[in-house]
Amino acid sequence: MNISDFYKKIKFLSYFSVVVISLLSFKMNEGKTIIVSKDGKGNFTTIQEAINSVEEGKKVRTKIIVKPGTYREKITVDAAKSPISLIGENTENTILVYGDYASKQNAEGKNIGTTGSSSVFIFSDDFSAKNITFQNDAGPVGQAVAVLTTGDRIAFENCKFLGFQDTLYTKGAQDALDKTKVSRNYFKNCYIEGTTDYIFGAGTAVFENCTIYSKKNASFVTAASTIEGNEFGYVFINCNLTGDADANSVYLGRPWRPFAKTVYLNCAIDSTIKPEGWHNWSKPDAEKTTFYAEYNSKGSGANSEKRVSWSHQLTKEQSKKYTSKNILKGKDNWNFNRSFK
Repeated sequence: MNISDFYKKIKFLSYFSVVVISLLSFKMNEGKTIIVSKDGKGNFTTIQEAINSVEEGKKVRTKIIVKPGTYREKITVDAAKSPISLIGENTENTILVYGDYASKQNAEGKNIGTTGSSSVFIFSDDFSAKNITFQNDAGPVGQAVAVLTTGDRIAFENCKFLGFQDTLYTKGAQDALDKTKVSRNYFKNCYIEGTTDYIFGAGTAVFENCTIYSKKNASFVTAASTIEGNEFGYVFINCNLTGDADANSVYLGRPWRPFAKTVYLNCAIDSTIKPEGWHNWSKPDAEKTTFYAEYNSKGSGANSEKRVSWSHQLTKEQSKKYTSKNILKGKDNWNFNRSFK
């Protein structure tokens, strides 16, 4: 073999090695897929077993495919879990449900409380779900949470959240010692229903093209507790606010904490919403610290002239900063759409 042929072989082997290493690296970073099926034909028969099997501290995403069925279990996604995507077939046949409620007593005879009532706890970062119904079916018995989130970069697409009081709890840093902890949530094409404060908490959340449904005897849609200094709380973009509550019986929001922020942009608002729109929760001082606003609301419940004087009607220029990308990008430039890939 002459020197020229030798170097050609070395060069070829080098290229070949690079290709092999790249393919192996891609495979390693691809993550794995887990099947959950109640009939035993998957890897696991319960959601919690599947979540427990996911490695901790990795960057690769695990896809958990949930086969049709009603899964009655209380589910926890621990903070240390690697990214998880929970994917169902559709919301009509893929249901995760439990029935705890705040006044239910634990083994020590104490109430489990609002937080403890949740059917699903999402403490990890980079969790996503698609085509799933999340439900608390305790009924109208007080606070009964369907989903609670404290993690960051949480995304839901084509999901339903069913309950009565306190259905969806974007808790964020509500009770954390470190109030700078970021908790961003994105809801796309989702359906959320309830009666009282059924979307509440301290996390930042964007609801885009969602249906917000006030059930019979509803009173308040949101109860934000936005952390002081945070630019955004709850933002509803191109949503449909409707329901079977009585006409003029439901408020757009009230402040659980004094720096609550809630904004509706280009939303269709029907007659279930009270003309005054907002409530101060009997805390007059909160009128000076909250930020409640609308832009281009439409429908029979969208009369801006009747809104309380301490709420805001945004100008076109002011509304421009309320895009999903701007609200959720953060310091890491989170691309929330990639969460569903």
